[in-house]
Amino acid sequence: MKRVVITGLGPVSNIGIGAAAFESGLREGHSGISTITAFDTAGFPRTMAGEVTAFDPEPILRRLDTKAWGRSSQFAAAAARLAVRDAGLRIELAEPHRVGVVVGTTSGESQVTEELGRRIAGEGFGSLPKELAAQLPAGRLAAAVSEELNVTGESVTLATACSASNYALGYAYDMVANGDADVMLTGGADSVCRWAHAGFVRLGAVAEGACAPFDRDRSGMITAEGGAIIVLESMDFAEARGATPYAEVLGYGLNCDARHMVAPNAEAIAECMRLAHRNAGVRPSDIDYVCAHGTGTAANDATEAEALHAAFDGCVPPVSSIKSMLGHTMGAASAFGVMASALAIARSFLPPTINWSNRDPAMPWLDPIPNHARPARVRVAQNNGFAFGGNNAIVVLGALS
Repeated sequence: MKRVVITGLGPVSNIGIGAAAFESGLREGHSGISTITAFDTAGFPRTMAGEVTAFDPEPILRRLDTKAWGRSSQFAAAAARLAVRDAGLRIELAEPHRVGVVVGTTSGESQVTEELGRRIAGEGFGSLPKELAAQLPAGRLAAAVSEELNVTGESVTLATACSASNYALGYAYDMVANGDADVMLTGGADSVCRWAHAGFVRLGAVAEGACAPFDRDRSGMITAEGGAIIVLESMDFAEARGATPYAEVLGYGLNCDARHMVAPNAEAIAECMRLAHRNAGVRPSDIDYVCAHGTGTAANDATEAEALHAAFDGCVPPVSSIKSMLGHTMGAASAFGVMASALAIARSFLPPTINWSNRDPAMPWLDPIPNHARPARVRVAQNNGFAFGGNNAIVVLGALS
C-alpha cells in the first residue's frame, strides 16, 4: 500500500474561489448566503441559498467549450484546473492513463434537467435541442475534468447525495494506495436548482435566513452549490516532483444502514466513525478536530452529536460545521470539508461554526468553535459526510510525519 497525500485544493465556493481565497473565507468566518437568483422564487417561503455568484469559468478553463457543458460540469472542471495549479502539478508531464478522476454529486446537471423539463412541458419532446440533451448525463461531471486536463485514467461519477465526495475520495484513495494511479482528481460538484430547493423546503428542512448548526435554536439548512476538487498523489510521486502536501489521507469508513429514507441513525453513524478510525489506524483520542456534516437541521445535528459522543466515549474534540458559512453544497459538501480539514492541519487553525448563539442543553459537552476561527495544532482531523438512505462516509486526514 502506498501512502497517499493531498497536494492541491481547488475550491469554487461562495466564500472564495481558489485555495487562498477559500482559506481566508474560513478564517474570517465569511457567509456566502444571498438571495436566490438561479430561479424565480415567487411563492417560496424560503428564498436564500449559497450561490457562487462570482463564478466565471472562462478565465480558469483552458480546454472546455463552456457552451457545451452544464454549470455543475463547469464547476468540476474549473475546480480541477485550480487544484492542479495549487499543487504545482504539470499535468501534461504525467502519464495520462495514470491520472484518474472521481467526482461525487447529488443532482448532477440539475439546471439542465430543469431546462429540459420546461421545454418538454411547453412544446413537447420535439423541442429538445440535441446539444442541450447531450449535457444531461451526470457522468459528464467526471468527463469534464478528464477533458479539461486531457487525462485518460479511470473517470467515474458517484451519486451518493450529500456524502458523495467523501465516497469519491475513498475511491480515489484506493486507486492511488493500490498503485492503480499516480494521481487522482477527486471531489464533488452541484448547482442550486428549483426542484432540489423545493424538495428540501417541503421537508421543512430549510432555514429562513441563516444556518446555525448545533445551536439550540437552529432551524434548518441552506441549499448551496459549488465545485471542490482535490489532488491526491502517492507520496513517492509527490516527493519525486518536490511537492509540499497539505496532509496525508490516513483512511476512511463507509456504511449504509438504509433504515429510513431521510432520518439519520446515530448507531450507524457512530459505527462508521469506528470503521474510519480502524481503517486509518488511529484512536479516537488521536483526533484533534472534527469537520462535521452539521446541516443545521434539528434531526441531523442531534443525531450527529449523539454519534460523536458514542464513538469518542464522551471525549469529543472540537467540532465545527462549515455549512454555516457555505450552506449545504450537496455532493460537493464533503470535499469542501476535506479541504477545511487539510487546511486545519497545514495552517494550524480550526474553522468556526458561525451564526452560533446558544448552547443546546442536549449537547452541553460539544465545542462548536463558535463564530471565530481558533489557532490550534491539528495532527489528525476527521471529516464527516452523511446522506439520505443512511449513506455514511467518513475520511481521516493526518499531518505529515
